Amino acid sequence: MSPALTTAKNAPTGRGPARAVPAVRIGRVHKVFGRPGAPGQAVLDDITLDVRPGEFVCLLGASGCGKSTLLNLIAGLDRPTAGEIDVPGGRPALMFQEHALFPWLTAGRNVELALRLRKVPRARRRPEAERLLELVRLGGAHGRRVHELSGGMRQRVAMARALAQASDVLLMDEPFAALDAITRDVLHGELTRIWRETGVSVVFVTHNVREAVRLAQRVVLLSSRPGRVIREWTVDLPQPRRAEDPAVADLSREITEELRGEIRRHGRT
Repeated sequence: MSPALTTAKNAPTGRGPARAVPAVRIGRVHKVFGRPGAPGQAVLDDITLDVRPGEFVCLLGASGCGKSTLLNLIAGLDRPTAGEIDVPGGRPALMFQEHALFPWLTAGRNVELALRLRKVPRARRRPEAERLLELVRLGGAHGRRVHELSGGMRQRVAMARALAQASDVLLMDEPFAALDAITRDVLHGELTRIWRETGVSVVFVTHNVREAVRLAQRVVLLSSRPGRVIREWTVDLPQPRRAEDPAVADLSREITEELRGEIRRHGRT
């Protein structure tokens, strides 16, 4: 279990003074899959990581390194084999690669369902759903059925539904991976805007280096299985960013070389 190696290009760029209590605290977390009494498969090994309030963190690594497993542990969908995870603000909101909308409900009713689960009074649900759809640039789409929406529009509805949970932490598991390049580019910009407007903490899983550098304040690289934090980068570049910005491209190349080296090391072992 090697300690995390951190590369900080500059001081963290959080908005406002640092607060003592992290939005997410992960301490010495291990995760092993397997049946009791049988040899297990170690997926995560000694993960320690804090996410500051309002911070945007991308978890990056090769396929199978445990990124999604860690996200599920933070969300409370599974429990670590050892170690502790604390989310002081309550249960995080979770957004998956698939939009997971209910096709028999309209866009607005999908958002209202999250409000209903929060016990928001009936009279307030529609106005709040319309406000959230407006936030994700879908004003006027409340009555539209899921099959009438494009893939990008469906992910916007899913984002509005996640925001309807009013959580301090938003967990996103490769939410744009299935979209075409142009739609993904547009939604990167929209997510950045929404994050800045709401101040929510975001933990975003991806295997796309350029996506991580474009979006994040901090990029955390996990080793190949079992996943360990092997390096971090503070991305001290002004927002909004473009994927083709020279500074984004330069840092992406640096991180890509580190990722390739980790994949080569894993292959040799």
